[in-house]
Amino acid sequence: MHPRAEEFRERASDEYGFEPGVREFDEGTETAADAAAAVGCDVAQIVKSIVLRVGDRTVLALTSGEHRVDEAELAAAFDAEPGAVRTADPDEVTAATGWSIGGVPPFCHEEDLPVLADPAVRSFDELWAAAGTPEAVFPLTPARLEEFTDPEYTDVYE
Repeated sequence: MHPRAEEFRERASDEYGFEPGVREFDEGTETAADAAAAVGCDVAQIVKSIVLRVGDRTVLALTSGEHRVDEAELAAAFDAEPGAVRTADPDEVTAATGWSIGGVPPFCHEEDLPVLADPAVRSFDELWAAAGTPEAVFPLTPARLEEFTDPEYTDVYE
């Protein structure tokens, strides 16, 4: 197992008492479509961890693989101007989460981030999320996702 995927597995166990069934795929799981094809699920079952900046705040948006973050709606959710929202750059992502773009899991982060979640993720029995690298994913239930991330479910997705 890749050292970063192993690190995620260990942190999930230590911090949450959760043993993620990390699976690695040589073909990669960097995009939601890639991940869905690799594990054999619907793209909507992939949970994307999108790190954004809203003004001077870093925010994590968990979205179904078939959706995108609506930045204007996200700005409104934080009572900010639409121009105040942008995707975090690679250094900001790593600083806030401890993980690199393409492998950011929904929890086990360096900073305690506000988390917004796409209500669509609650409609599946099983979800899949990144496990520390662009080649590693793990399954979890919507209940576990909620337990570990304590998100605010809000409709800021398109």
